[in-house]
Amino acid sequence: MPGVDFLIAGLVSVFVGLDRTAVLQVMVSRPIVAAPLTGLLLGEPAVGLQVGALVELLWLGRLPVGAAIPPDDTQVAVGATALAIVFQGPLGLTGLAPSVLCTLVALPLGRIGQAFDRWARTRNGELLKRALDSLDAGQLEAAEKSHLLGLSHFALASLATYLVIIGAGSAVLLLFGSPLLQLVDPAKGWLWMVFPLVGTAVILGTINVSRSLTLFGASFTSAFLMLWLL
Repeated sequence: MPGVDFLIAGLVSVFVGLDRTAVLQVMVSRPIVAAPLTGLLLGEPAVGLQVGALVELLWLGRLPVGAAIPPDDTQVAVGATALAIVFQGPLGLTGLAPSVLCTLVALPLGRIGQAFDRWARTRNGELLKRALDSLDAGQLEAAEKSHLLGLSHFALASLATYLVIIGAGSAVLLLFGSPLLQLVDPAKGWLWMVFPLVGTAVILGTINVSRSLTLFGASFTSAFLMLWLL
């Protein structure tokens, strides 16, 4: 049932969304982990692995570290996986087509996550002031409550991004799924190769290393072979 699948994926989106910056940070928020986890819980781990492999490299060089607020690649991975699994039947999609099509639909929506993430950080800044005031007043329980409340802001930001991706993605697929499929299906083989190519180039563009050409070739070959094996 699509509703149940979207609900399960929504719970995953909150859990892995908190891992991005708020708690744990054991890397389950990375697309190569979050997408297969979503696919596994929805009964289609291979679809999740395909989406995760496509998304992982693109924003690997833009991590949510310090004040940096990159596009929410975690929710893109979770949302694209849920969309691919739910819509592959109604749209008659098989093989790589649902993963490629839904990833392309979800990718631009990842930037919405920057606005929600910025909102959560602003709200948590207000909580910090409240917690400091509580500590000055000797109210330890109130300070602890403010600290824990900060988690809810990141959870809401993750859920809001996921809902936008699912809502807008579903509308796009319902309205334009068939014509988009006609464009994507013949080119899915090339798109399958373009993702690791662009992703590897993005990574090398963000780091300063010697022998970058060798590293580029090795990274692209490794990523392409992994995708080919999938």
